[in-house]
Amino acid sequence: MRRRPSPGRAVRRFITEFAKWSVSVTPKRVIAEGDLVAVQSHCVNTPGERGRAVIDRFRVRDGKIVEHWDAMQDVPETSANDNTMF
Repeated sequence: MRRRPSPGRAVRRFITEFAKWSVSVTPKRVIAEGDLVAVQSHCVNTPGERGRAVIDRFRVRDGKIVEHWDAMQDVPETSANDNTMF
């Protein structure tokens, strides 16, 4: 899991760049407790690709993101069991 120590700057840069992409982001789960929020999403960069499972964790203070961590994993073509990524 990566920690983003300056999430405000990173979020602004992400929003600017995100507008240029043809990325599909489908939130699968959102969990919040206290000042922590976790979002599990399925992100697909190019239509037709399997995409990635992404977990974003945020710490929020006064309605603003003050910390951000993320982890990503490619969605495999096959699975060794019946469990899905989502």
